[in-house]
Amino acid sequence: MFDRLFGLARVAVLTLAVAACATTPPAPPVETVQAPNVILISIDGFRADYLERGATPVLAQLAAEGASGPMKPSFPSVTFPNHYTLVTGLHPDHHGIVGNNMVDAELGRFSLGNKQAVADRRWWDQGEPIWVSAERQGVKTATMFWPGSEADIRGVRPSYWTPFDQSMPGDARVDQVLTWLDLPAAQRPALTTLYFDIVDTMGHHHGPDGAETLQAMRSVDASIGRLVDGLKARGLYENTVLVVVSDHGMAATSPDRVTVLDDIVDPEAVQIIYSGAVTFLNPVAGREAEVEQALLGSRPHLDCWRKSEIPARLVLGSNPRVSAIVCASEPGWLLATRARPVTKPGAPTAMTTLRPKCRRSSSPTAPASSPGGGCRTWTASTSSPSWPAC
Repeated sequence: MFDRLFGLARVAVLTLAVAACATTPPAPPVETVQAPNVILISIDGFRADYLERGATPVLAQLAAEGASGPMKPSFPSVTFPNHYTLVTGLHPDHHGIVGNNMVDAELGRFSLGNKQAVADRRWWDQGEPIWVSAERQGVKTATMFWPGSEADIRGVRPSYWTPFDQSMPGDARVDQVLTWLDLPAAQRPALTTLYFDIVDTMGHHHGPDGAETLQAMRSVDASIGRLVDGLKARGLYENTVLVVVSDHGMAATSPDRVTVLDDIVDPEAVQIIYSGAVTFLNPVAGREAEVEQALLGSRPHLDCWRKSEIPARLVLGSNPRVSAIVCASEPGWLLATRARPVTKPGAPTAMTTLRPKCRRSSSPTAPASSPGGGCRTWTASTSSPSWPAC
């Protein structure tokens, strides 16, 4: 649902200086303004029109009470690159997490399932996530899961964090956040992230229109309702900014909407880093000219570029971790090989920046936001993250 955020930027503490003069009467007492508590919530794979399916009344109420708007994701619009963009304000080309799978000349291969790589700060150190910036300023933070939060990025960790556990129910994740917020004020996190992956998982396995995907939406919505109720019970709700985002949308896919790589080039001539809506691949040494001649250019449902020729609007290609050739499929289409055919009915789309059906929306609720207000399109990557104008 939500765009790439925002910028959530940095948590700033404002101090008021009152000048006193012997010749002027004392100023009236200044009411202390408590800095807001910020909770950044990601619903992985929650496409914008899921909000219109009647399964998320809590999210609908938050949007009505606060503000919401469309978002432009980074490219490639998959989980790890976009989540790191959301908390750094940088494009993947600049923060270094260019894919869910990638290769670094010194570090080797990165993948979501490689726990050692996921926890290795060297993969993440090209960017600085907001929790690192906040901790350096003396602001306590907590991460209830978020890509990058298991590494001591630039030597800093959140004050409170937990290793990712996909089996942990949504309500248990919320309860952990509330437990952190029950700490004494001096120990309580001022910035917390909260991550839900079940909507994305069900979208991949059952498609965006599957009954299981709809049930996953209901489940996450109920968990967010549990969070709201918990905040209200603790007297924290009115001073909490909830920012609900998603990293990418979800398109229906099928075996008859697949471009077969074998029909274009010998699959033995390429090393596939990852494939799908976006495909990263490197030619095998000595077969570069053959691969480029076969792949580069546009064909029905697929575009392929040298990394140096990727369209500027996608802001990708300068990072050494980007493969030599990058291909992007039309929404709803995938690139695959005969050896690894498409088996799942849902996938993120490559060109979400161009196709509104897969845009996410962002929905902050805050004391300063106008009920039911809208925002211009939010872009997750900015050189200096900041709240969008709403």
